[in-house]
Amino acid sequence: MVPELPPLPALTRAEGEFIDAYLEVVDLLGKINPSRTSHTYGALRAAQALAGRVEALRQALTLMHMRGESEVHAETLACALRVLDGERRAARVTVPGTRAS
Repeated sequence: MVPELPPLPALTRAEGEFIDAYLEVVDLLGKINPSRTSHTYGALRAAQALAGRVEALRQALTLMHMRGESEVHAETLACALRVLDGERRAARVTVPGTRAS
C-alpha cells in the first residue's frame, strides 16, 4: 500500500506555476544528463524543449515579482516539491556515484 502524501501547501497561482515550470526544467535536464542518457535523440528533444520551459519559469518569476511577491518562501515551496516528487526528479540531474567493484 502506497503511503498517503501530505496535501500540497497553499500556493499563489504564480508560485504554483513557478514550481510546475521548475520541475519541468528539472525533468528535461534529467533527460539531457549525459551520465544517465543512452540515446542522443531523446536528449536532443529534451534540449529543444528546455528553452520553452525555461521561458515559462522566467515568466512565473516575473509575474511573482510584478505582483509584489518579492520573497520566495523556501520552506513552503520545498514542501510542495517533496509532495510532487521533486527529490527523485532532481536526483536524475546529478552524476550517479561510482559502482563498487
